[in-house]
Amino acid sequence: MTTTPSPSLSPIKAQAEIHHAYLLGLQLMISTRKGPDVMEDWMFRLFRRQHLDKFLSSFDKLGLRNEPDAVACAKYHVLSNSIGGVPVEYMEENSKKAWVRFRYPRWMYHGATICGVPIGVSRGFLRGWYAHNGVSLKNPRLGYVCVSEDMTGEFGFCGYFKEYDHDLTDEERLQFAKGELPPPFDPAAQPAPPAQEWNEVRLEKANRNYAMDYIRNGLAELAAVIGAEETRTLGGLAARLIGLQYYPETAKIVEATDGTPEDAARYLMSMMEGMGDEVRPLPGQNDNQASFEHTGLRVLRGLSGQDRHILLACWKELWLGTIRSHRQMMTLDMEQVNDEKLVWTVRRLTA
Repeated sequence: MTTTPSPSLSPIKAQAEIHHAYLLGLQLMISTRKGPDVMEDWMFRLFRRQHLDKFLSSFDKLGLRNEPDAVACAKYHVLSNSIGGVPVEYMEENSKKAWVRFRYPRWMYHGATICGVPIGVSRGFLRGWYAHNGVSLKNPRLGYVCVSEDMTGEFGFCGYFKEYDHDLTDEERLQFAKGELPPPFDPAAQPAPPAQEWNEVRLEKANRNYAMDYIRNGLAELAAVIGAEETRTLGGLAARLIGLQYYPETAKIVEATDGTPEDAARYLMSMMEGMGDEVRPLPGQNDNQASFEHTGLRVLRGLSGQDRHILLACWKELWLGTIRSHRQMMTLDMEQVNDEKLVWTVRRLTA
């Protein structure tokens, strides 16, 4: 019988955790192996892709269509990021000037990661997303002014959307005004998603999807910068390292046991259920191996061609890392039955 996704939030939380960590690890991998110029180009492409995929559709879902553009953009970034678990504060100066300030710890560079990524990362996402808001809204007078950045050790990523009294050139859509300070924060003015529409389960799923989408789009755009082969190599290595490092933490979340191949398969099945996918244990379990069927494949939805192949190759390495992290020496095989079905097999390694 096919199992349905667990009503527990634990597997969803665990998936959000491991994909978030994979994004951080991939950033560090590319920063150290490929350098700041590649990082900036990659972040620009990633955030422009995210923007084009999500900005206008989410804009409408968040009920911001009738707000002044500068106000709407600032509220959008507060609401969309808070739904994804990212703390951002909103300060409205007037109808044509509204501020956002991201608070620490920064989701994008959580923990010590912030010390290992170059300033070009923020410059890339500023150009890729923030500077494009006016273009997407067909308002040539709307731009973004950055007053503080993360990697420069100021007071965090902060700035404001502003509607000017003249049309902006491409270069003017992103400006810097270091030294300006935001207005005082007023908690009563902070926008929040409607509680009746965004219950705990939906918020946890949004948090998971937020992290997962950065990996889906990030690997595709990385291939556009450094090529498919090197993306598989570096993306796969980063994935395996994160799997090795984060198995104990995610196993604790889903209450898994570090034991036999069957225990390891149960861990993976719990994790896949956390994606909203369906799993079914296969017959033939013994002391040396355990297999299960995996359908749904949320992580691959909407992807085709090279993007799909790269993601699946790297994603396999993520879960291989978790299995290699067990005390018993085991490995993981993945068979792609068709576009909608995988079979995973955990095998004990013998000397």
